[in-house]
Amino acid sequence: MNKRLTIVIMIMGGIFLVWLLYVINQIRIDINKVVDYNPPLTTQVFDKNNKLVANVFDKEHRFYVQYKMIPEKVIESLLAVEDTNFFEHNGINFEAINRAILKDISHMKLVEGASTLTQQLVKTMLLTREKKFTRKAKEVFLSLQIESLLTKEEILERYLNQVYFGHGYYGIRTAALGYFHKDLNQLNLKEIAMLVGLPKAPSFYDPTKNLKFSISRGNQVITRLKTLGWINEKQYNDAINFVPIIYNDSATKNKAPYVVDTILKDLEVKYPDIRTGGYKIKLTIDIDAQKLANEALKLGYDGIKNRDQKTDPNKSTSQTLNGAIIVLDSATGGVLAMSGGIDFTKSSYNRAVSALRQPGSSIKPFIYQSALNLGYSTESHIADIPRTFEYKSSINEIKKWQPKNYGNDYKGFVSLRDALVHSRNLATINLVMEIGLSKVHKDLQNFGFRDIPYDMSVALGSFGVTPLKLSEYYTVFSNKGVQVKPYFVTSVEKGSKILEKTAITSKTIAQPYQIAKMTSILKDVVRYGTGTGSIVSGLDIAGKTGTTNKNMDAWFCAYSPTIQTIVWFGNDDNKPMRVSETGGKAAAPAVGYFYKNWLQIHPETKRYFNEFYPKKIDANTTVEVPDLTESSTINSNIEF
Repeated sequence: MNKRLTIVIMIMGGIFLVWLLYVINQIRIDINKVVDYNPPLTTQVFDKNNKLVANVFDKEHRFYVQYKMIPEKVIESLLAVEDTNFFEHNGINFEAINRAILKDISHMKLVEGASTLTQQLVKTMLLTREKKFTRKAKEVFLSLQIESLLTKEEILERYLNQVYFGHGYYGIRTAALGYFHKDLNQLNLKEIAMLVGLPKAPSFYDPTKNLKFSISRGNQVITRLKTLGWINEKQYNDAINFVPIIYNDSATKNKAPYVVDTILKDLEVKYPDIRTGGYKIKLTIDIDAQKLANEALKLGYDGIKNRDQKTDPNKSTSQTLNGAIIVLDSATGGVLAMSGGIDFTKSSYNRAVSALRQPGSSIKPFIYQSALNLGYSTESHIADIPRTFEYKSSINEIKKWQPKNYGNDYKGFVSLRDALVHSRNLATINLVMEIGLSKVHKDLQNFGFRDIPYDMSVALGSFGVTPLKLSEYYTVFSNKGVQVKPYFVTSVEKGSKILEKTAITSKTIAQPYQIAKMTSILKDVVRYGTGTGSIVSGLDIAGKTGTTNKNMDAWFCAYSPTIQTIVWFGNDDNKPMRVSETGGKAAAPAVGYFYKNWLQIHPETKRYFNEFYPKKIDANTTVEVPDLTESSTINSNIEF
């Protein structure tokens, strides 16, 4: 019987070798993919405090690990369960092949494998998984080639970095970090055993789905190690009895999707492989600030929705309602948080960056700053009286424009402070007429605004601007006259090389003592004007509300001594919100929520504006002048 078996094996082996020679002649596969191994690697994005913001990858999420950094127990466990004689064979285990051939012939098809780790690597990287003799012959030949070109250690390194471990994880280091939140050198034997057992059936043994079967598979690996004598009784018992903590994270772990999407679109122009090149991107984002910003935006959104439903549950005016929020470090322009919508999974459109919306009354501080720079004081009187303007329509028809205050009243004469604190439209229009439209138009351009209409409607913010751009322009107030350009990326690295670092971009537009006057007015907007919804005890906040015609946009643009926050709400289809959804009611509470909770996390935050600001006399001399804090006693909440 043994003699017959030997003859059959020899015959079948000969047939296999003939077949193999035929297949070899047909092979046209480039094995450089294995030899010159260069797999796609995950790029990681970190916040300013080195906390992970997101993993970025194309199709394969992978963190590479060199062989010298792989613990011995990982190698031993893998070999124990997959290829015990790995370091003895030349890529092919002929004894195992002979056993498999007999079984395959008896069933007239491929039913049993005899793959070494080298063959598995070849199959994973160069071939399909179809069960055909042709594919098997190619696998054998290519494995022999690979073994002649690479060391055993190099083959193991490629295998452990290439294979799929379930849950979107490619490579054993990726799986360790994903499932256990540990690097390879932190794993215990049970965790190692579960990992090396995964590639056999990665979806079935995925511990986030089938923990019971994953543990059972791990125990098989541990038992095999004990059988081989590679671990002792205590190691065996400790490993068998250990139950690991499993983390069911998304592969991306993306905590700021609107930010990540924005920076990737910019960076992939310079770095086309940004999603596959294993870069490290450092951001200005603060994860804590981002979380609060998301919560604040949702708070304002829910408030609008709830009020909408109470008014008319059967006819919502906010069916396409959405919003945006941007939080900046006022001194640098570094974006601490940004969200371009309520839910990225439902809409990836970034309203903070791309939506052109009318700023409404939030434009007014720039106009009033022009007046202050010209010599007006905060108590200068301006007329709050009606005006009628005539203009020609597109068909040369004479039409009239009669702007009104919110509430349809007028005061006759008001101070510049009160006009801005209570967002008086008529006073603002009359101020523009006093200063001169050409002067206001020129100054607005100097602040950064573009595509501004050359007519009196500019006083009411009748042109489009994105929330991000408006954030940039508002830094002239929050940064004492020096406008800074918002930015997201601090540095980009690859390997150990720093490819770029971002420099702060700024320009001086106004003198600090002039901006101090504006800050004193905008503080009163929050204290008793249209922005009272943002009041936070123990913190100075200056800001301006903005509401556009028919309540299509609601803004609040605010700043504390160190942080600037701008919030916008509106319908994507530009339909009006409810009449009462003003910037003060819809957006200001979101800003207040952010600052209140930020103080709880960072009680060391500077809370009060400087009492003194430098006044420039000439190129070499400065003096200190007091911050203007005089306030009006008028207490109404009129807003446009």
